Amino acid sequence: MINEVMRQTIDGIVQKLPCRDSAVVPALSYIQKENGYISESDMEDLAIILQFPQSRIFSAASFYSMLKLRPKGKYHIQVCTNVSCSLLETESLIDYISGKLGIGSGESTPDGLFSLESVECLGSCGYAPAMMINTEHYEDLSFEKVDEIFNTIRIKEGN
Repeated sequence: MINEVMRQTIDGIVQKLPCRDSAVVPALSYIQKENGYISESDMEDLAIILQFPQSRIFSAASFYSMLKLRPKGKYHIQVCTNVSCSLLETESLIDYISGKLGIGSGESTPDGLFSLESVECLGSCGYAPAMMINTEHYEDLSFEKVDEIFNTIRIKEGN
């Protein structure tokens, strides 16, 4: 739900741009930054604020992969599934991580610590395979390196 402070910020975004159409993605990004994801009620409120049909807001929110319509884990893992990154041993990195965490792409662990997403490209073809966790980029991965990264996170979180 968009509160009054958020509404004022969105109004400020609208005023800085040449037209209301240009404010849809920046407003959705702002909502996600504040709430961690974009809920259905957020989209309904934004449609009222921008004076657009709800379908237009939902269309934009569901089109861009960087916008999340469900809560994600504290550590959001994005795994490149492009050809270069998919050629690790006999099992793909996404399959390995999925098995390790017990979740599939688009899901979160029950404790909310991890969420997993397959993405088309992270721009690391020369250093494949690659993944991102939140804003941290990891390249030239092996299953052992992934295990080390996850163990470090679990220790940091006291798990």
